[in-house]
Amino acid sequence: MSDPAGGDRTSLIPDPGHTALVVIDLQHGIAGRVPGPEPHSGLDVIARANSVAKALRAAGGMVVWLRVTPSPDGVDALKPPSDAPAVTPADRPANWAELMPEVDRQPEDFVITKRQWGAFYGTELDLQLRRRGVHTIILCGITTNIGVESTARDAYERGYAQVFVEDATSARTKEEHDFVMRTTFPRIGRVRSTAQVVEALTA
Repeated sequence: MSDPAGGDRTSLIPDPGHTALVVIDLQHGIAGRVPGPEPHSGLDVIARANSVAKALRAAGGMVVWLRVTPSPDGVDALKPPSDAPAVTPADRPANWAELMPEVDRQPEDFVITKRQWGAFYGTELDLQLRRRGVHTIILCGITTNIGVESTARDAYERGYAQVFVEDATSARTKEEHDFVMRTTFPRIGRVRSTAQVVEALTA
């Protein structure tokens, strides 16, 4: 299969050994919400992220699972004035920050806790990627236009090549998801399906 952007399928991820899958917030408090995210359910997103993770591990790459939560005292939670207030600590279930049980986390994977939408600011993500020679990020998770987009913009500004897995990513509404996939992500990386990414990793 040819890469829609041109070139053969190996051009999508030319060096899997220097590639990381970065998965955003597949945790009880986000992926496990009812009603679930759109246009892809939380369980579908997890299953597809697991598929990419398995293929990348086999190709020698790195897998990073992100989760978001304030510290136990809540002091570092963001609290700027807004028209749509964020979820407060009192609204969070006890398992809010735990990865969903369906997530196929392996012992060699990294799990990083962040305190805001984006995965780079205030975390060890950039350090761990750079010290392992990672220059390509495969990005997916929930929510498309919040945690995933914030991380994608930061990765772009740090010079990483990016591949966005459309059907392993979801938002609160289909409209929000589609807008980001159609307008922002094509300008800072390449948008592909799980099947295309797995094929590139196993080529």
